[in-house]
Amino acid sequence: GNYFVEAEPKLAFVIRIRGVNDIDPKSKKVLQLLRLRQIFNGVFVRLNAATLAMLNMVQPYVTWGEPSMDTVSRLLYKRGFLRYRGSRIAINDNNMIEKLLGRNHGVICIEDLIHEIGTVGPKFKECNITLWPFKLNSPRGGITTKRRHFVEGGQYGDRGQYINALVSKMV
Repeated sequence: GNYFVEAEPKLAFVIRIRGVNDIDPKSKKVLQLLRLRQIFNGVFVRLNAATLAMLNMVQPYVTWGEPSMDTVSRLLYKRGFLRYRGSRIAINDNNMIEKLLGRNHGVICIEDLIHEIGTVGPKFKECNITLWPFKLNSPRGGITTKRRHFVEGGQYGDRGQYINALVSKMV
C-alpha cells in the first residue's frame, strides 16, 4: 500500500547536561569533537550515521532534538557569537558575518546565517564552524533526574521537537 513516512531530521541542537566528573576517556573525546566542553553548552549538528553514533556514545551526558526555525533564530540573535582569530565576538551587526563568510560562501547577513543553519544548506559546515558554541543558562525551574533517559521521565538522550521548550527555558 501507500504509506507516508516523514523525512528524517537533518539538524539537531545538542546540549551538554552533565559536568566533567566520572566521564570515560572515549566519551570525553567525543564531547570535545562535538565542541561541548562545559555544562549547558549547545551546538548545532548535522545528523548523519556518524554523528548519530557519536551522540549515542555520549548519550548520558547530552540531550538533543530537532530545533524549529524560530529556536534557531532566537539562539543566534540572543546567544550568537562568532569565532574570529580564536576570540569570541558578539554578533552585533552584519559586517563581521560578511567579513568571515561573505566572500567565499555568500552568507552576508544574520538572516542568511539563520537560513543556512536551519535548513542545513550547502554551506552549513562553514557557518557552523564560524559560530562559537552557545553558552546557555541553566533551565528556569531547574533540571530533574539527569541520570534517566528522556523517555523514562529524565533528561538525557533524544527528545525530538521537545528540545524547543528546553531551549526556551535556557535562553
